[in-house]
Amino acid sequence: MALWMQKTADGLLFKVRVVPRASKTGAAGLFDDALKLRLAAPPVDGAANRECINFLSKALKVPKASVFIVHGQTGRTKTLRVTANPESAAKITQCLQALAEGQAYGDG
Repeated sequence: MALWMQKTADGLLFKVRVVPRASKTGAAGLFDDALKLRLAAPPVDGAANRECINFLSKALKVPKASVFIVHGQTGRTKTLRVTANPESAAKITQCLQALAEGQAYGDG
């Protein structure tokens, strides 16, 4: 199965599946049609959500303010939006596909 992504007028939507309290933060391939992320942060007081946004902003080379959780704030499966122009969206798509294929891993 491939990573679910949808282009929008102002960027890109995609799914992630988070695993909080991992030994280190990083991408771990696919979980169904979502990018699986292992997060060192616990799922308490939004720490895992912040860690998710921090990791993706670094991995995708976009500002943190460009990454939003649009669905699944309290769940493990989340839909995220990255705002970007069409040229940047193409680069972000390539980076997400590389992360899903295990070609790039986290900062931890």
